[in-house]
Amino acid sequence: MILLGVAPCTAMVFVWSHLTDGDANYTLVQVSVNDIILVFAFAPIAGLLLGVTDLQVPWETLLASVIIFVVVPLGVGMLTHQRLMKSDGPEAVERLAGKLKPTSMIGLLLTVVLLFGFQAETIVEQPSRVVLIAIPLLIQSYGIFAIAYSAARALKLPFDVAAPAAMIGTSNFFELAVAVAISLFGLSSGAALATVVGVLIEVPVMLSLVAFANRTRSWFPAVAPG
Repeated sequence: MILLGVAPCTAMVFVWSHLTDGDANYTLVQVSVNDIILVFAFAPIAGLLLGVTDLQVPWETLLASVIIFVVVPLGVGMLTHQRLMKSDGPEAVERLAGKLKPTSMIGLLLTVVLLFGFQAETIVEQPSRVVLIAIPLLIQSYGIFAIAYSAARALKLPFDVAAPAAMIGTSNFFELAVAVAISLFGLSSGAALATVVGVLIEVPVMLSLVAFANRTRSWFPAVAPG
């Protein structure tokens, strides 16, 4: 659960922002900030919080996970984007993104299926463990959204900024959390189970918050004041 909590969301934020008609430029900037946080702060914060719980933290594995699952893909993506922009322009970038999207979705679904396969016995025989994991994750998600959305309303932000701002704070980079949990504790560990439950919870929770935000857009100005 700590790994889920300290991994700020990146890709899925674009979906939640789109569903609330959020400002695409603001969302892009915030996602870029989250990427920087992941690169430089994920490992220290996760290590600190895991250390507080008296868990033995293999720092080499934690740092290697960040490099493998964040730094390398980010670097390859930036280099690919630069080369395509120089050679064929924005259309080539869009074409490549369109080709890779199905592959990434299939990979994510296969990962989730494998995790459920390894955790099936625990989920079926000990559903109480799933409930105990789900409760704090639900409190975390709705609590963070309430704080961020209330702050945005108090600051009188326009809705197209307030909605994605609250969504970004609430959503987690569960793909990274799953990968790090497996690297640190193993595929059949309780940590992997917690991240799987996080995957199950994230989508319905975020969709419910999208629906709430869309119903309350009248709470915010349509455009920034002044």
